[in-house]
Amino acid sequence: MGTARASDTVGDAAHVSRPRVAGDREVEILEAAIEVLREAGYDRLTFDAVAAAARASKATLYRRWPHKRDLVIDALGLFMNCAAEQDPDTGSLRGDLLAQACADGGLDDEVVIGTWSALLPVIHREAELASGIHERFLAPKLAATRSIFENARARGEIGADADLETLLMILPSLSIHEALLSGSRPGPDRIAEFVDTVVLPACAATLTPPSTR
Repeated sequence: MGTARASDTVGDAAHVSRPRVAGDREVEILEAAIEVLREAGYDRLTFDAVAAAARASKATLYRRWPHKRDLVIDALGLFMNCAAEQDPDTGSLRGDLLAQACADGGLDDEVVIGTWSALLPVIHREAELASGIHERFLAPKLAATRSIFENARARGEIGADADLETLLMILPSLSIHEALLSGSRPGPDRIAEFVDTVVLPACAATLTPPSTR
């Protein structure tokens, strides 16, 4: 697994109250948690397994993360925060979508796609896990993507009455679904194919309202 980016290290106001693990050691534990999650799945992820993978004591993990969902959510923060905040401005909808999707932590990121593949089978029945992931990652990410489509609509690339909520879900839905079916992430060329053959035609379909009789 690649080394986590320093700028994405865990820590926001909601988590300050929990005991901390010293810098690099915390990153090592969170990387180990992601690796166990991807290999074993959420149901089989245990503190014993993560502690063994990180060569840490289980007591250290329990002091920092009261439940494994807390550990998983913090671990996701190593790889997803930069994607959640990204708002590219290339001047075109196609360019913005590709810049966002193929950036570190985006849809082209093997760790992110592999992690989603491990979480999707359980997220619907783990309400607190789903809520934590949505609040910390999905909501900011969707807001950034919505901004991309709003900018495209302002440039005239999408009709004024376009359903942006549907359009912004097409690319991540296709990418994650293909990863689940094939077992590997879609690469940049495949993502570009999704954009060119599905997303942009769907946007173009909103430019001309249907004729009325």
